Amino acid sequence: MAVDYVLEDLMGKLGEFGRYQAFQFFLQVLSALTAGLHMLSLVTVQAVPEHRCFIEGVDNTSYSYVPWNSSAILAAIPLKDNGELDSCHMYDATNNTVPCESYVYDRTYYETSRTIDWNFVCDRRWMGSIVQTVFMLGVFTGAVTLGGLADKVGRKTVFCWSALLQLIIGVAVAFIPEYFSYMVARFFLGIFGSAGSYICGFVLTMELVGPSKRTACGITFQAVFAAGIMLVAGWGALIKDRQILQVVYGLHGVLFLAHWWILDESPRWLWMQGRAGEAVDIVAKGLKINGSGIPVDKEYYMQKAKAQQAAEEKSSAGLADLFKTPNLRMKTLNVCVCWFANSLVYYGLSLSAGKLYGNPFLILFIMGLVEYPSYFTIVLVLDRLGRRPITSTLMIAGGICCIVAAFIAQGSTTSTTIVMIGKLFIAGSFAVIYNYSAELFPTVVRNSAMGLGSMCARLSGALTPLITLLDSFDPKIPAVVFGLIALLSGFWVMFLPETMNQPMPESIEDGENFGKGDTWFSQCAGRKPNRNSSYHDDPEQMVPLKTIERK
Repeated sequence: MAVDYVLEDLMGKLGEFGRYQAFQFFLQVLSALTAGLHMLSLVTVQAVPEHRCFIEGVDNTSYSYVPWNSSAILAAIPLKDNGELDSCHMYDATNNTVPCESYVYDRTYYETSRTIDWNFVCDRRWMGSIVQTVFMLGVFTGAVTLGGLADKVGRKTVFCWSALLQLIIGVAVAFIPEYFSYMVARFFLGIFGSAGSYICGFVLTMELVGPSKRTACGITFQAVFAAGIMLVAGWGALIKDRQILQVVYGLHGVLFLAHWWILDESPRWLWMQGRAGEAVDIVAKGLKINGSGIPVDKEYYMQKAKAQQAAEEKSSAGLADLFKTPNLRMKTLNVCVCWFANSLVYYGLSLSAGKLYGNPFLILFIMGLVEYPSYFTIVLVLDRLGRRPITSTLMIAGGICCIVAAFIAQGSTTSTTIVMIGKLFIAGSFAVIYNYSAELFPTVVRNSAMGLGSMCARLSGALTPLITLLDSFDPKIPAVVFGLIALLSGFWVMFLPETMNQPMPESIEDGENFGKGDTWFSQCAGRKPNRNSSYHDDPEQMVPLKTIERK
């Protein structure tokens, strides 16, 4: 599939990033804020405070304020090896250790939460983890279905409907009193709250801004996502009632109500759908806002579009083509594992915020804030050092931090610091993989490849809460699992080709030939990669694909 030079000429009139693109980008990037907010909202509304058994004759209610180190409590509850109270057991009348029948919760930071309401602790702890897993499966479902739907009905349509539904569901879920209905609502909140608008917003941005601005805009999406995490912490510290807190989280969907009227559809998507007149009108509007004064001959572009449609052969390339040839298949598998590992470690570290000692809201806030140095650095060095070395180095460093933190006393300043540094590294590699994936795959299957990578990330996000349950056997297991997967994937990334300053591949043949023999090891040995595929002299713009019929 060749570059559509007529379309590129039309889009080139807008420039790289003028006032029009800036305004549209602001509207689009707001989706990252609410995506981050909903993704981590369970850390507060379903928080797991410190807890112990309810002791008859000592405690009155689960709000008991009897000091946990009082003699009456110490006589009734056994101690763990580290000297802390056993959270799930007590002594019975014959001094035997038995499981708790009811619980007392530490109210220092959380007055209410779903965990307190439904006792998602000890032998019911898995029920809380399942809720987070179901939410992540919703995000996975959204990544699978809404991306393809946006190719058919439009990016703006899916964006706006997802935004409206996340507002409705985000508020309604606060009032659901029953566990299974609550899980279903969380599933749909994952689809529309952390997938629908975010995916479409990112694609809208990549299809509107110039090539030189894609890196900065893509990283900004990740930075705003981190701001959503910090917003979770800020509202959680201010609002103690979990029901009101969830309503406030849901009401952030109000930010998108005006998008129905002020957000524009992607001109690239309109063009590829045969709606060239609408695409030209949007570009003309953008030129007027940018104040460039460049005229646009609408009739000329519409005639060119009709001529291209008549002459163009439809591409039948699809997801299966990513696995038909050996080089492209290995790159696809490598990238899928990379998405899987980055997501696993990123959410594993983010969800561990409530397990670190100290003010949980401050820790969660820092978890989001610590990503920013990584993003700023990447914007400066990504187009200088390359995608492969940055991705591989950051993943390996993040994996090492996970493993080291597992063998340091939990709650210590050193352990918390190492976890934060690991989050900084893995957030950086997670941000780069978006751009790296888009540049690795040929135009005819690029959307499919990005969707497949996102699916792998959402799948690992769904597994993360379940892996954290393994700390019941040994607290070190989850962190070691996260670290080893990051190390293995970071090492495998060394076998991917470098894409910096390389034209994007266009056809399946280009994708197969691109980067053959180009690995980190061959580069160190001074061997030149095979570039026997014929590319255009100018790097390709990322253009949306026409709808690919799926069997």
